[in-house]
Amino acid sequence: MIFNTGAALLDAIVLAIVSKETDGTYGYKITQDVRRAMDVSESTLYPVLRRLQKEECLEAYDLQFDGRNRRYYKVTEKGMAQLNLYKIEWKNYAKKIQEIFEGGATA
Repeated sequence: MIFNTGAALLDAIVLAIVSKETDGTYGYKITQDVRRAMDVSESTLYPVLRRLQKEECLEAYDLQFDGRNRRYYKVTEKGMAQLNLYKIEWKNYAKKIQEIFEGGATA
């Protein structure tokens, strides 16, 4: 993608991806899913996960997988509220950009 993506958009994408899994999902899979929308490295994504956890939008827990612990992330109620706000904002933003691209908005 040639467009720069801000922290809010990355947060929204991460929350949307994690919210799709009722029991949560793990960091590597989140990274792979985010990469379907934008180029992001694990070193970029893990601080986002920690920040969203600190902001109480995500909760984390460990489960054993192949003899070792795997950290899972799950969206909290506060995270769902934030995701819903992001969805509303995105629809408004995308609509304005689409209008500009199609030549319908000038002010």
